[in-house]
Amino acid sequence: MIPSPMELLRSHLSKVRIPEPTNRIYKQECCISFDTPRSEGGLYVDLCSFLAFGKEYVGWNYEKTGNPVYLHIQQRRKPVREDRPLKKPTLLAIGMEGGFDNQEPEYEETYDIVILPDYVTLPFPSVELPEKVRLAVDSILIAEGAERKGQLASWTAEKKKVSAYAMNLQQMNNGVVVPPSGWKCSKCDKTDNLWLNLTDGMILCGRRNWDGSGGNNHAMEHYKETNYPLAVKLGTINADLDGADVFSYPEDDSVEDPLLAQHLAFFGINFSSLQKTEMTTAERELDQNINFDWNRIQESGQEVEPLFGPGYTGLVNLGNSCYMASTMQVVFSTRSFISRYYEKQSLKMAYEMSPADPTLDLNTQLTKLAYGLLSGKYSFPAQEMDEVGDCKTTTSSAKQEGIPPRMFKTVIAANHPEFSSMRQQDALEFFQHLLDQVERGNAEKPGFDPSRSFKFIVEERLQCPSGKVAYNKRTDNILSLNIPLHDATNKDQLEAFHKMKPEKNLEGKEMFGFIRANDEIVRPRVPLEACLASFSAPEEVHGFYSTALNAKTTAIKTAGLVTFPDYLVLHMRKFVMGEGWVPKKLDVYIDVPDIIDITHMRSRGLQPGEELLPETVSSGEKMEPTNVAASEDIVSKLSGMGFNYLHCQKAAINTSNAGVEEAMNWLLSHMNDPDIDDPISHDSKTVELMSIDETSVETLISFGFQEEVARKALKTSGGSIEKATDWIFSHPEVSSSVDTDATSSSTQAGDPGVPDGSGRYKLMALVSHMGTSTQCGHYVAHVYKDGRWVIFNDSKVGASVNPPKDMGYLYFFERIDS
Repeated sequence: MIPSPMELLRSHLSKVRIPEPTNRIYKQECCISFDTPRSEGGLYVDLCSFLAFGKEYVGWNYEKTGNPVYLHIQQRRKPVREDRPLKKPTLLAIGMEGGFDNQEPEYEETYDIVILPDYVTLPFPSVELPEKVRLAVDSILIAEGAERKGQLASWTAEKKKVSAYAMNLQQMNNGVVVPPSGWKCSKCDKTDNLWLNLTDGMILCGRRNWDGSGGNNHAMEHYKETNYPLAVKLGTINADLDGADVFSYPEDDSVEDPLLAQHLAFFGINFSSLQKTEMTTAERELDQNINFDWNRIQESGQEVEPLFGPGYTGLVNLGNSCYMASTMQVVFSTRSFISRYYEKQSLKMAYEMSPADPTLDLNTQLTKLAYGLLSGKYSFPAQEMDEVGDCKTTTSSAKQEGIPPRMFKTVIAANHPEFSSMRQQDALEFFQHLLDQVERGNAEKPGFDPSRSFKFIVEERLQCPSGKVAYNKRTDNILSLNIPLHDATNKDQLEAFHKMKPEKNLEGKEMFGFIRANDEIVRPRVPLEACLASFSAPEEVHGFYSTALNAKTTAIKTAGLVTFPDYLVLHMRKFVMGEGWVPKKLDVYIDVPDIIDITHMRSRGLQPGEELLPETVSSGEKMEPTNVAASEDIVSKLSGMGFNYLHCQKAAINTSNAGVEEAMNWLLSHMNDPDIDDPISHDSKTVELMSIDETSVETLISFGFQEEVARKALKTSGGSIEKATDWIFSHPEVSSSVDTDATSSSTQAGDPGVPDGSGRYKLMALVSHMGTSTQCGHYVAHVYKDGRWVIFNDSKVGASVNPPKDMGYLYFFERIDS
């Protein structure tokens, strides 16, 4: 006898869970694809694990877990009313009466209970459903989705600080009992955006927002009158008190109140019975940042032909995430990443290998992103509807919605304080962090590691006045290049600018940056060849200790490449330190050809007739101590910042005059040393390297850092492992400038897995940056594919009309196979 749908559901109740406040609930996006409730077939939420799956993938979850009961969520677009007026805005606000009409489409949401494997369906809501199922579904629908919770956590950026007023907050026993609902401002008729003052129990409306929404400032005015410091936003309180929005007026910030439950109970509030109905401050800020489409109120520049299909999928900007979007578009245009995460690994294979929660697995999320970008499934013109609800015919100006890489961002940025925030980041640092995480993820199968296609070995040659040499090798994945402005090819135009500037100023015409000739900005034009030459050019290394001379001297350093990678990434050092230690961006063009040949940059290694520097001081020779004097330049700059002069001298000496930043790091970590105020003992300072704990060196090496880098970091941070780790992460260029005080030529960085081949390359992509700093502005990627240049500007993908090849920040070259 075939059981009825209700009997079948009851037989599976053991596989149904009622979510707890701490459970992560996914209901907005499939965990292994970019399907949403608006996709064809909707979304299926597992009522046991609370993971969501698209219709095409929910069967895989049933096969893997045996969980049969799902909440099926579908959203269908509502037709627009024929009588909907298009009013002229009279108020600078969005989505408000008199303001801009954002004309966002509305969706109707429907629910069903579905039992696999036969997709037996029961309607929801229904009083006939078992109570456990009703409670589970109600909890899922009320709860904040894990996808959005992650965004909010990133947007808040830093963990809320415990308020200084929370632990000793005095509450007035005035008989106030706050009801569980029906709240209204005590001074006006506002019934939303209400704040409960935790001192006297007054319920008042919040601040007025910039767009005219919000409250009437009565809560703020009450604080100014009474100085009662803390208030909690009504509607944000539920069993998960961590989500409650507590604001401290004197600290002017959202804060944590460890005694919030006690403070609420004082006014008769049973927080476990409340349900969240209001946005927190972080949620409102997030909505205002993301939902406002500036393209609706300003004209974009040059229109490009939109492109759709496999390999032409845009990425939604999650809020200052263009650094990630531009990098990933380029990475997934390389053969190595396409092969690893798309051609040779199916979504199902990745999911079957994933742990219980695939949203936290890097391999799964990289595969998901690869399929999202490369399959073409999500690359189609966004449907627009006319006033009567019919779909408009797509035109050449149609745009795509793109896919939101939220889960990937959560995984790749896990435990990284910067990438997990909503702040703008350096695309270079993200690219290197990505390669590092991918390498770790493929450690058990290094042959599958696609990050190896970017690796190469650099060899540095050091020659001291004795004529003897030392060779050091290191592995890198980017070639960071200085920009020699003195090699500009348009010096005549630049000289004309300097001559014309006084004349223009006399005419009352301001000149910002560089001269404009025929409306074209004139900047220095430096050939890429000059930048590459600067990498290999001889460089003086002062303070190099020669074991042949048994003394510090000046050595000559040159560099070359032992191997050539499959993909050569060139980083243009456009951001330099200006006067007053203020970072500035070089306003310069780089003339980059489509094809380059760096064969001449291959390192030749030890040559016949060359003699290596001895590893140690010659036997019988004793190294005499030599006093190290503090650099007056470093000391004066540090003392000018307010530090004690003696302390500054010690900092310079203990870091071997490496630089102001290194000395400051040492100073900050030794401020409390018991001997910090003792006079400098010149007898104790010699030309020998600062004593470094070998255990600390081994610890950093176990983290994956090179030995030379580890020693330099420990040396400049006073031996602290924590500060040394921070120093390495904050100095990505350190891998290209390791400590050259090493006297041995035995440093080997040979890696049999590093590729090698021809030195001829073709330009395949570039990442450009607009803005004054890598921590602000905007990143855009251009990729050469299918015989044309394509621009990837977040969710916008189109045929590039004039790719800015001379304005790149990162250039990606693909080796030309001979």
